[in-house]
Amino acid sequence: MAGIIELNNISFSTQDDKKIIQDISISFTTGKITAIVGPSGCGKSTILKISAGLLLPTQGDVTFNERNIAHMNRMETLDFRRKSAFVFQDSALWANQDIFSILELPLKIHYPKMNRNDRARRIKEVTEMSGYRKDLHIRPSRLSMGEQKLIGFARAMLCSPSLLFLDEWVESLDETSAEKLINVVSRKQREGASVIFVCHDMRIIMELADFIIVMVDGKITANAPKEMIIGDLLMNDFLKVGIAS
Repeated sequence: MAGIIELNNISFSTQDDKKIIQDISISFTTGKITAIVGPSGCGKSTILKISAGLLLPTQGDVTFNERNIAHMNRMETLDFRRKSAFVFQDSALWANQDIFSILELPLKIHYPKMNRNDRARRIKEVTEMSGYRKDLHIRPSRLSMGEQKLIGFARAMLCSPSLLFLDEWVESLDETSAEKLINVVSRKQREGASVIFVCHDMRIIMELADFIIVMVDGKITANAPKEMIIGDLLMNDFLKVGIAS
């Protein structure tokens, strides 16, 4: 059975021809949680963005439910964007918009017939789910990095996605807030969602992941169910000494 997201012979280079990803092929299993781990600069975030269609590979194809993302028409692309969501490591919030406007935009795009009261109700639901308690009518500059992370996560939940891409989504959060978001992700999987995440925290990886992909220098060095990765003593030691840093 094909995975929900498949990467076929993917390579990615910068404009100055620096190779970031080298000939990677991965199939992400539908309904499962996959953790991508590896040392800083190995290409984890790049492969996550390529998987989400946010970066175009230099070589190779990315498919969503067996449909090439690069060849989707406008309606297919909108459907993919509604069904999937990305939480950025730096939150990626618009500096010149208030929080309510930032959260309202995806609803306007994907549910154009939804009225303002219903949009406000949905925004209230996802911010409460994420643990954000401050005013919605302030700009991101007035929020801490952790609070910005909560808004970035809330934005991802707006359209009830069935596919989540999470890039260090609990970094900068206190333990209570992080656990809250981890529980939301776990619940999403129980509801049938597929999750692909980048994280350096082995506790979270052990708690959530069904599969672990290990990357080093733009290549995959291991890709297996968590039990197989952790059961391999050499790999376990490798993880402990910094592969997930």
